[in-house]
Amino acid sequence: MRTSITLDEDVYQLASLYSKGRGTTLGAAIGELVRKGVSAAPSDPISLRLKRAPNGLLIFAGTGRVITPEMVKDAQEDEIE
Repeated sequence: MRTSITLDEDVYQLASLYSKGRGTTLGAAIGELVRKGVSAAPSDPISLRLKRAPNGLLIFAGTGRVITPEMVKDAQEDEIE
């Protein structure tokens, strides 16, 4: 079915990146994303681990401690010894 829609710029950018990554058309990508959104259960374990970053992308929420540059440096020094 052919139709015209108006997308917010951020939604267009996300859908465009998704379609390029999948090697599909923008229309096919939007259709796939809508179907995934409709079928996603709120109790889905993956959706519970995701959060939205300031740029709008979904990322995995932190579940452990933060690794600092000092911790990395210490680990590298331990590896050398």
